[in-house]
Amino acid sequence: MSTPTGEIYRIDWLPGTDLLHGTCHCGAEHTAQDPVEMWEWMLAHPRGHESRGSSS
Repeated sequence: MSTPTGEIYRIDWLPGTDLLHGTCHCGAEHTAQDPVEMWEWMLAHPRGHESRGSSS
């Protein structure tokens, strides 16, 4: 998904699992089972985006 400001959010399904892996436009990463949780994490930027590559 791309926003009007050009920020890119990416969510991938991890094959063979029930997990989603999201990458925010800032480079932070997050894994979750619930799609709503994933979008809430992404759209709550920068809360929860402590460091690049975090999986919290």
